[in-house]
Amino acid sequence: MRTSRIRTAALATVTAALALGLTACGGGDSDGDSKASGGEKTAATAQSRPASNEDGKGGTEQANSAPDKASAGSDEVASKDATVGAQQCVGDEMLVTAVHRFAGQQGDHLLVTASNQGSKPCWVTSYPAVRLGDDSLELPHSKKDNPGGDKRITLQPGGKVYSAVNLFDYNSRHQTAQGLAIALRGADGHESPYYSVVMKGQKQQFSWNEADVLNWNTEKPYDF
Repeated sequence: MRTSRIRTAALATVTAALALGLTACGGGDSDGDSKASGGEKTAATAQSRPASNEDGKGGTEQANSAPDKASAGSDEVASKDATVGAQQCVGDEMLVTAVHRFAGQQGDHLLVTASNQGSKPCWVTSYPAVRLGDDSLELPHSKKDNPGGDKRITLQPGGKVYSAVNLFDYNSRHQTAQGLAIALRGADGHESPYYSVVMKGQKQQFSWNEADVLNWNTEKPYDF
């Protein structure tokens, strides 16, 4: 009987030990699962956080607004530098016309108008080089002209400048023509190629013994 009790007690002790061991193993697995689930939950929460929260929204607005500011700055700089970066006007982008005014009277002259037909600003300076009719001689600059011919006049697209060819007709041994050609001058005084001017008005024929030219101006000469 004593032996039976000892075996029974021993078995009971072993069974209890095994039960405790299994309980401990089961608890470890449960904690591991909880931590993994917690990690996944945290990651899921971070991924599902809306981009429109205050911090995210502010960052997005600043990032999106930065290029706009940079673009605006470029536009502003381009606007300021539009005139500064203008090139010299050339014949291809200019429309030049002439009208005979005060024909046969005191103040007889050809009003020359140059218009910028291009898409960008350009400049003119000094006075145009002018040849009347078939004459190959270039007309001189008027000695009675106002000073300031060395300045550049910038023409925006569609802008106009004016000059005049003063005609002095003494009614004898004069020359007669109904056309002219001009060339634009650079800042160094050199001329670009000549090209024909479009004559307008009813009295296109003109005569002269002597003639000279005025500087380019933003206002019409002899406009009275």
